[in-house]
Amino acid sequence: MSRLKSTDRPYDIVLFGATGFVGTLTAEYLAAHAPQDLRWAVAGRDPGKLEALRERLPGGSAIGVLRADVSEPASLRALAGQARVVASTVGPYITYGEELVAACADSGTDYLDLTGEPEFVDLMFVRHDARARETGARLVHACGFDSVPHDLGAYFTVRQLPEGVPLRVDGFVTADASFSGGTLASALNQFARAGSMWAAARDRARHEPRLMGRRVSAPTGAPRFAGEVGAWALPLPTIDPQIVRRSAKSLDRYGPDFRYRHYAAVEHLPVAAAGLAGVGVLAVAAQLSPVRAWLSGRLQPGEGPDAEKRARSWFRVRFVGEGGGRRVFTEVTGGDPGYGETAKMFAEAALSLATDTLPDRSGQLTPATAMGDALLERLRAAGIGFRVVAERGVSGGAAVPGPAAPAG
Repeated sequence: MSRLKSTDRPYDIVLFGATGFVGTLTAEYLAAHAPQDLRWAVAGRDPGKLEALRERLPGGSAIGVLRADVSEPASLRALAGQARVVASTVGPYITYGEELVAACADSGTDYLDLTGEPEFVDLMFVRHDARARETGARLVHACGFDSVPHDLGAYFTVRQLPEGVPLRVDGFVTADASFSGGTLASALNQFARAGSMWAAARDRARHEPRLMGRRVSAPTGAPRFAGEVGAWALPLPTIDPQIVRRSAKSLDRYGPDFRYRHYAAVEHLPVAAAGLAGVGVLAVAAQLSPVRAWLSGRLQPGEGPDAEKRARSWFRVRFVGEGGGRRVFTEVTGGDPGYGETAKMFAEAALSLATDTLPDRSGQLTPATAMGDALLERLRAAGIGFRVVAERGVSGGAAVPGPAAPAG
């Protein structure tokens, strides 16, 4: 494999879309936590806004400013050529993302984003994975709340279980948080493109190599009361189980037969029923262009919850893993999932790609396959919890987690 990445490029990391809601939070995190010798820049289409952002950041005089616009492919190619890692917050990615992915794949530049759009990820695999493998570029999607806690949480859980045996892992998500305008726009766009999403998934399946000698699945579970976590479990229609499945396909540590299911955990049945109904109503409404436009207009891209609301927000993802006669309960916890912690995850993933010693892999990768242990330890050091709650043998019936204990 030939690598075109060069250490003499002007910047280690370029943050594209830095003046958007999550982009600004990510820039603030990098300014506060990046190594002093890191060469990084903010990029976007409005140099005035970028300059104003730089002036507000600690050590801003050392931060570069680059103009690039998704409507000008030449500017994106120039951007990719100046960076070892490009981190993009500019979505919806199905609308604005491909030219930058193509530029990074051609330039041997590592790329990461925050997409939760399965159609975009599948299209980028079909169109740019082979080129990225040729140049050594790592294309890592879903590096925020979609899908780092779930991908690395399943990875962490698997590590607590025996090797070489069939494994079953279920993830249960609970969160108290708000949406930004960009997130709402992406969600509505995804519901509206269901047909295109399934077509892209089928096309990807035709291009992906068959998995030989192992089985990996991520079926959509049925709504149920999950006694193992004491809550109603509702299947979540997110990209997360797809990301976990792809990590499992790539890593033998997930065993010869791996299954993952992904749920929202809701304590009370009426709330669970309302949640199912709400998803259905949103999916139907998104098919109607005027309704979709009206919903998007309730919260404009670039807008989001204020600092006080973010400070009160939190998330918890509980995992129940089983295999080889063992059952393990783990959890991943943190603060505001959509924005504060997403910015942290995204920035730490960019720093990991730029500075850590990582597996020698390229092409389209998941967070677990690209960064694995390195990113997991970075996030733990940054305050995101990964811990084992209980572990025991399986002797029939569902085990109930005992007193919380830190992971060994």
